[in-house]
Amino acid sequence: MMHAFLSNNRDELTKRCRGKVAQRAGRSATEQQLKDGVPLFLDQLIRTLEIEQTSTPLDSRRISGPAGGGTALYEVSVSAAQHGKDLLNLGLSVDQVVHDYGDLCQAITDLAVERDAPFQVDEFRTLNRCLDNAISDAVTEFSYQRDALNTDANAVESNKRIGFFAHELRNHLSTASMAFVAVKAGNLSFSGSTGSILERSLQALDRLITSSIEDVRTFGHTSLILDSFSLADFIAEIYAAASLSIGKNECIFRVPKVDPDLAINGTRDLLMAAVANLLQNAFKFSQPRTEVFLTAYAAGDRIIIDVKDHCGGLGPGVAESMFLPFSQAGENRTGVGLGLTIAKQSVNANNGTLTVEDIPSIGCIFKISLPRHAVPT
Repeated sequence: MMHAFLSNNRDELTKRCRGKVAQRAGRSATEQQLKDGVPLFLDQLIRTLEIEQTSTPLDSRRISGPAGGGTALYEVSVSAAQHGKDLLNLGLSVDQVVHDYGDLCQAITDLAVERDAPFQVDEFRTLNRCLDNAISDAVTEFSYQRDALNTDANAVESNKRIGFFAHELRNHLSTASMAFVAVKAGNLSFSGSTGSILERSLQALDRLITSSIEDVRTFGHTSLILDSFSLADFIAEIYAAASLSIGKNECIFRVPKVDPDLAINGTRDLLMAAVANLLQNAFKFSQPRTEVFLTAYAAGDRIIIDVKDHCGGLGPGVAESMFLPFSQAGENRTGVGLGLTIAKQSVNANNGTLTVEDIPSIGCIFKISLPRHAVPT
């Protein structure tokens, strides 16, 4: 009888399965899984075989389920589902789920051949039914849990992208609104410098919306358009727009002269958004009537853009987390905490780096480093 063979060789079969798991590349297992997983299924299989030798063989379905599984709950389905979930938590693939039960089948077959153990056809059918149901339930639960995790991850990513889009819309709209107010209050001509800021802000809004529509049309597989442009002109444009949004703390905004022979290569709108967000952060957290510096210069084969504020310095551990989405460390919690995240991603997308240096009791310096290029002719 197969149930007697399995009972008498339970420890040996468990040992062989553990050995197969240990030898298989990429398969890790916790001590609890190795201790409980195979023995539990073996016990369920033994009880199924024993019941099928009684006058009520169909009672075994409560343990191992009918052929082809089913919607009714049975013991093998519960333990197999848990096994599938455990394997997903270990970061394994669905084929590892199948292999785990295949190991047991192979171990039973090998040992039966070695011991010359005769089994009846119906017993093999029961073994196959139990394995089939266990694999099916384990794979089903594995797939469900994996899909749920993917859905959650996609929802988080989608929410982040919407947040980025709304954040940049608000920045450009705010600049456009302040430029319009300045033109109206001063009875200025729209052909002047303030009118140019308004025009550029509206153009940036148009590009942002057009880019978002293109992302939807192509499912996000868009490529960046890189251009070479003057660093001095780039900084001058940022200065003009940022001067309108210094805020209520009346910071003194200083921009030292930039070498006109320097140029950078990248996506202008993304880099503009990066520096604008750093300045917005500096104006927001700097102490009243202190200085905010925007400097741009060459350092070997790199272009460095620094934004120095007077926020009073960073607290312990703040520098490590401040670029994370929705991270807000200061007392001022206006906004959603995406500005620095957008800045870092925009710089990274242009083959650059963004770091922060803490100056205790004074403030901090955000440093953008980009490849240096010749001024376009």
